Amino acid sequence: MAWLAPSAACAQDAPWRPAKPVTIVVPYAPGGGTDTVARAVARQLGVFWKQPVIVENVPGADGLIGTRRVMDAHPDGSTLLLQVPSIALTRYTPGLRGVDPLQRLQPVTAVAQASNAIVVSGKMPVKTLAEFVAYCQRAGQRCSLGTTDNQSRLLSHQFVAESKLSDAVVVNYRGTSAVVSDLVANNVNLSFTGIAAALPHARAGTLRFLATTGDRRSAVLPEVPTAKEAGFGQYRSINWFGVFGPLGMPAPVTQAIVAALRDAVKDGDVQRTIAAAGAEPVVNSPAEFAAQVREESERLGSLVKRHPLE
Repeated sequence: MAWLAPSAACAQDAPWRPAKPVTIVVPYAPGGGTDTVARAVARQLGVFWKQPVIVENVPGADGLIGTRRVMDAHPDGSTLLLQVPSIALTRYTPGLRGVDPLQRLQPVTAVAQASNAIVVSGKMPVKTLAEFVAYCQRAGQRCSLGTTDNQSRLLSHQFVAESKLSDAVVVNYRGTSAVVSDLVANNVNLSFTGIAAALPHARAGTLRFLATTGDRRSAVLPEVPTAKEAGFGQYRSINWFGVFGPLGMPAPVTQAIVAALRDAVKDGDVQRTIAAAGAEPVVNSPAEFAAQVREESERLGSLVKRHPLE
């Protein structure tokens, strides 16, 4: 091996840092938990890397438009994606069949995870999930469920089918802010959605949390039962917020991004922002995250066979 001058050896051993601004693509509209988490870590990554880290919202086609931008990007670490488990459902979406983003993306790490929540309008005369089902089963009562992504859409169709709400309507929205606005107005009655966007409205009394979907109660909603406690354990779902890069990203780049994110989530402001979104920081290795993605993909794939997306 050729001898390297000390400065050259140090440069070779130094962890990767981006040489230009980094973009984190959020393939959903602003205002939801994915956007909140992305912006929290982006600020701290910019401090570490001494480069601008820009969050760009690119919604559309159930997250595929923004996701495809990262699939097609050069794998140099300058274009990253923050996605949620609904990415595994893209290939089952009508009109998008055959498109599987997970085949062209490289899992990097989870950043945080959170329970989803089951939320109703504050104008609904129900206090529990069982009361909501009984209300919607009344003769002539037509209830509606608002969805924001493929995962909430799948859970909504499962809920309608298994609760025998034959007259219920599932309404698809382009983003969390839109469905929350219609929930507040009671234009739509219930939604499986993230905690963050609904929390201020619940505190104001215009929305009501009926249950959360994790294995334990949310730290920001300790008074709200889990779906299992409410008698609806089949609606368990854990929402991870995961970073992906284009396929072919070199291992040193991937490892450096994981290390930077592990440090980023230690920051107090980042932790408070993630906690306010009803989530908790969880940074794992690329191999661990890839296994997590596979497991969730298999679980959702099994579920969608019973309750096809429409």
